[in-house]
Amino acid sequence: QVQLVESGGGLVQAGSSLRLSCAASGRTFTNYGMGWFRQAPGKEREFVAAISRGGGSRYYADSVKGRFTISRDNAKNTVYLRMNSLKPEDTAVYYCAAGNPVGNVILVKAYDYSYWGQGTQVTVSS
Repeated sequence: QVQLVESGGGLVQAGSSLRLSCAASGRTFTNYGMGWFRQAPGKEREFVAAISRGGGSRYYADSVKGRFTISRDNAKNTVYLRMNSLKPEDTAVYYCAAGNPVGNVILVKAYDYSYWGQGTQVTVSS
């Protein structure tokens, strides 16, 4: 089992920045590719960003590319999502997820992830 706890969400104005953190515990962190997903009210959960086990590869949804940065600190068992230039359409509950890929494959589908955090709310006002 892997336990994931997100933090760092909040209410901000458009154009602001936030950094989300996701602390992992339970198993060897470097065994897992990590991802961030989000779900807005009335919408399906969508992929935001993912990072490989070693941190050398990253992938982003088109909607956040150039504004969001995913990173991980394997010594701290933590993955981050730095969000810049936030827009009202970024408002959602953000979830951290852990999956066990083959090699350093980037996981972009929700069904590839076995473990999920409880989510943290991000609200961007216009």
